[in-house]
Amino acid sequence: TVLMPGDPLRAQHIAQTYLEDVVQFNRVRNMFGYTGTYKGKRISVMGSGMGMASIGIYSYELFKFYGVENIIRIGSAGAYVEDLHLFDLVLADSAWSESTYPLAQAGVKSDIMEPSEKLNQRILETAAQLKQPLRSARIHSSDVFYHEENVPNHEDFYREHGCVCVEMESFALFHNARILGKNAACLLTISDSLVS
Repeated sequence: TVLMPGDPLRAQHIAQTYLEDVVQFNRVRNMFGYTGTYKGKRISVMGSGMGMASIGIYSYELFKFYGVENIIRIGSAGAYVEDLHLFDLVLADSAWSESTYPLAQAGVKSDIMEPSEKLNQRILETAAQLKQPLRSARIHSSDVFYHEENVPNHEDFYREHGCVCVEMESFALFHNARILGKNAACLLTISDSLVS
């Protein structure tokens, strides 16, 4: 199981703060990866970089060549709706995207990708045990961080596709897991709001 934040320095912080007997297994291109134990269980944490192209490479290699079964993206997101506030947690139950990543990678024509039900259920159960509020919802997984003013905005993405927040990686991660018969999930923290 690999926890995958976007920022490699966040991966380093997580490893040094929460894991025991930590070994760094990757530093190529400064995309830090670590393996250790958490409460006696072996777990890894590695940065993904920003965007679908980056997480697409790293998650594919981890799944296909290194025997990883589960990747949980842990990242930040911008809220599209008024009832999501800073530091709220969102568990993606699906990711809508305008990206052509699945089409280019495997000829899959779909604008919605879904996570592993098994992983999502474990995350929901754990949140309930910890009494940690957690919203399960569709997210927007975007290829673009800065949109020009003449394109659809967050209100359109929410109204037309039911997306409550936006990030940039999960659509590709979910696709790779689906194609390779693996498990993926995405747990997001709201870091800003796009609601005016």
